[in-house]
Amino acid sequence: MGAMRGYGDDLAYIHDAAFSDYGRNATPGLLRILKRNGVSRGRVVDLGCGSGRWARKLNQSGYEVLGVDQSPAFIRLARTIAPQSRFMLASLLRVKVPACDAVTSIGECLNYCFDRKTGKRELARLFGRVYRALRPGGVFAFDVAGPARIPEDGPRRTWSQGEDWAILVQTAGDRSQKVLTRRIICFRKIGRCYRRSEEIHRLQLYKADELAEMLRHAGFEVEGLTAYGRFRLPAGIAAFLAKK
Repeated sequence: MGAMRGYGDDLAYIHDAAFSDYGRNATPGLLRILKRNGVSRGRVVDLGCGSGRWARKLNQSGYEVLGVDQSPAFIRLARTIAPQSRFMLASLLRVKVPACDAVTSIGECLNYCFDRKTGKRELARLFGRVYRALRPGGVFAFDVAGPARIPEDGPRRTWSQGEDWAILVQTAGDRSQKVLTRRIICFRKIGRCYRRSEEIHRLQLYKADELAEMLRHAGFEVEGLTAYGRFRLPAGIAAFLAKK
């Protein structure tokens, strides 16, 4: 599967303005998970940091943060929203993870096919690097989309709009290949006009039991999660708490 770009200026802006509620709702539960597992301070590496909303909450709770994202637009937003954090433009699957106390990846970031090579082999290599980077007792908390995210009744179309933007998303999938495809058309107001942009995102979907086994093979103790605190995960999303 070929690489693709994602979250250009317009979609990154719209995502932060209107679709960052997943991260906001997950934040209280994630903070409790970190502290309950002995990570009450130190460095957190956030893979797929987006616009930096989670990084900002971590800073406010006393953590040092390194955020990683493949989108230059997201990195620019994050540096404004979470100025106390550091951010790196890099592939999530290939980034060299520095020594840290926790690693997070929230919002099915690890599913995106933004690299030329994606899949279980590349993910297993990332799990190994995360394990080696974590201090003893460190944790890796993340979520991924599974095959149940594919619409059962064929392609699904949704439309949303705000004061200075509008977005149309068509979601479809290939069950045999476990791939979800989102075709996204954005309209963002620039001055008196609206600028149109379009992106196609492909996500490689994973079964939860396969990922749990991969994490154990990397050396982790693994706990499956259905919620981050009071925030219940959407249908088809599986989360993991992996501890070194």
